[in-house]
Amino acid sequence: MLLPKAWLEKYVEIEGSTRALADRITETGSHVESIENRGKDISGVVIGRIEKIEAHPDADKLVVCQVDVGTDTRQIITGAKNVFEGALVPVALDGAKLAGGMEIHETEMRGVKSCGMMCSLEEVGFDASVVPKESRDGIHILTADCKPGDDYTKILELDKEVIELEITPNRPDCLSVAGMAIETAASCDSELHLPEISVVEDGEVAMKDRFSKLDVQTENAPRFYLRMLTDVQVAPSPQWMQNDLMASGVRPVNNIVDLTNYVMLELGQPLHAYDLAALDGDGIVVRMAEEGERMTTLDEEERILTPSDIVIADGSGVIGLAGVMGGAMSSVNSSTHTVILEGANFSGEHIRKTSKRLGLRSEASTRFEKGLDPETAKRAVDRVAQLAVEIGAAKVAKGALDHYPHPVSPKTLEASVSRINGLLGTALSGEEMEKILESLLIDVERNEDTLRATIPTFRGDLNIWQDLAEEVGRIYGFGNIEPKPLTGTLTRGGKSPYRRAEKKARDILLAAGYDEFMTYSFMGPSAYDRIRLPEGHPLRDSVRIMNPLGEEYSIMRTTLLPNMLDIFAKNISYKNSAAYGFEFGNVFSKEDDGEGLPKESVNLSIGFYGKEDFYFLKKTIETLLFRMGIGDLRFVQAEDFPLFHRGRQARVFSGDAEIGIFGAVHPELSDEMGLRQEIYMAELDFSRIVDAAVEAVTYRPIARFPAVERDLAFVVEKKLPAQKLIDYIEEKGTDLLEEVRVFDVYFGKGIEDGKKSIALKMFFRHQERTLKESEVTEIIDALIEGIESTFDAKLRSE
Repeated sequence: MLLPKAWLEKYVEIEGSTRALADRITETGSHVESIENRGKDISGVVIGRIEKIEAHPDADKLVVCQVDVGTDTRQIITGAKNVFEGALVPVALDGAKLAGGMEIHETEMRGVKSCGMMCSLEEVGFDASVVPKESRDGIHILTADCKPGDDYTKILELDKEVIELEITPNRPDCLSVAGMAIETAASCDSELHLPEISVVEDGEVAMKDRFSKLDVQTENAPRFYLRMLTDVQVAPSPQWMQNDLMASGVRPVNNIVDLTNYVMLELGQPLHAYDLAALDGDGIVVRMAEEGERMTTLDEEERILTPSDIVIADGSGVIGLAGVMGGAMSSVNSSTHTVILEGANFSGEHIRKTSKRLGLRSEASTRFEKGLDPETAKRAVDRVAQLAVEIGAAKVAKGALDHYPHPVSPKTLEASVSRINGLLGTALSGEEMEKILESLLIDVERNEDTLRATIPTFRGDLNIWQDLAEEVGRIYGFGNIEPKPLTGTLTRGGKSPYRRAEKKARDILLAAGYDEFMTYSFMGPSAYDRIRLPEGHPLRDSVRIMNPLGEEYSIMRTTLLPNMLDIFAKNISYKNSAAYGFEFGNVFSKEDDGEGLPKESVNLSIGFYGKEDFYFLKKTIETLLFRMGIGDLRFVQAEDFPLFHRGRQARVFSGDAEIGIFGAVHPELSDEMGLRQEIYMAELDFSRIVDAAVEAVTYRPIARFPAVERDLAFVVEKKLPAQKLIDYIEEKGTDLLEEVRVFDVYFGKGIEDGKKSIALKMFFRHQERTLKESEVTEIIDALIEGIESTFDAKLRSE
């Protein structure tokens, strides 16, 4: 934002240098980027009045002017076509210096002496983007109340610096001269003189007689305020107004358009002026655009609109793109006699999206997208009406139209003087804090230690008492706060049990040869189709994203398996012969987490394709859980998870708690996806693993006495899980049983159809002596008898 010091001085008394002012503004939160001294290279330029113009005797494109420069009359030759007798122009006298280092001296042009040069705005340092159209290819014709001999740099206020500011997004009120005047007065402890706004309705007609309809059809326009100007005389703006606009980086156009731009810069509220004669009907409609609707904006570009764009329309169609740019058809021009002034408040989110989609950034959109105060809309329109009367540009019709269904009320915050001092590390009195806050136009009622502050509606960034403390601190000056040692209780840092468990599990899997995967937490509904989940499956009940990047990223995942399957499919397509990986990832459910948000938990997926098989994955899980201190493991055959082959999947339990599932990807799915590899995957509930994990490791000495091994093989029903036999042996094997495990499962020759042979190895050991053969035999006999009767099994003797 460009802030002309000359304009700022109209509202606040400033003492000292501009550099000192910039430093103070920066100290209080509004960062100064640079200070531009526009007149530092210019000297010897005065105001001149053209008394007489004659043709050059030897050049058709030149004229000879007699120019009164106050002390005398100089003869100056020019080729500019916009000069006329009586015009006030800038004259660079002999020895004058202009922008860019140009020096002016007396010279002859085709045999005729020229004692100086009449200047354009570009020649005195103005950028072409801010020069009025009528002055671009000619001499600057002044409209100021000045006389020959006056210093041109002072008339155009080029001797006053322009401060460039970086305004933070939470302070849209500072994107205005009035807002920065409030900040400056508070920062420098100076008097503030904001203009008093009052409207004299001196028009002969009432607005409702010419323009009576205002139909706001969208909630994205919380306020819409209109006034009407009559007897409009479109002309160049006064020089003081042009000076302020050009110094702020805005090109003057005409007095009506300039008034709207001037007040936008002054109060921070974008405005728009419509030529009433160009409007179709006796009113306007504010609505959302229709898909494919078109309009031509002021820059003569045709825009294609979408239903997310807010538009202003009359009887014939769209006449303005709300908050971004007006339409070309209804713009003010030299033949305009009646003007409708608009001051509105729009949804910042919609303005930002429209501006970004169309690549159309404007002074208005820059302000609207940050969120403006609805109360300012009326003040700004009334300010334009007030100034229009003051400069003789128009009269104000009686009445106004105002759509404001939900007026904004000032917030009230309470803060304790002692708490603010405690937060800031200051020792300010309540009276000092009250003075600081009231210098920012915050009304304060003080009652001993309590400050009750009424926040003006334009300060939407103040919501909690700590915000008030920050206001006190920054105006007092954070640099003025005496540094003090930190006080408080020190807490020893360290990783949480969850983080320790995650690191341990990661190290185990990395050591086993797996790589870590990382994928997005969101995916598309089609991911459930890829893993063959039927309609109505609980895992399909996902949290939907309100503003997704696309359909493939529209829901939060409930399982990690689709992402892992996609990784393996991609690796196979890249001709990678093997891939082993794992992922710690969050999964989400619609269950409330107690704070009104979806419940979030952590799962662990493990998978691979390559030379290993189902039992390698089982061993990986077994090793992981064992190393995590989780015992009492059981693997129970499953058939119900559709991603996996029905005969090659199992659920993992620790005691009665289910930890997860693993298996081989169904061959039909592999064929559908064109995968020529067997893929094995598991998904474990890592939260349950953490809950069951044991960090403290208990060691015991190596056994001094030998173990006794026994192998038994039973022929059982083919569908009987081996785990059933293991559970029975562990329960009945007495305290002498140290370990039991399956070492062979056999189908085929010598075994009846529908049967299978399960061979088990058992280890028996006594910790304090050598076992006797008879002791082990007694236990084995009891186990054989129990297994045969319980499971209809037969001991295999071959």
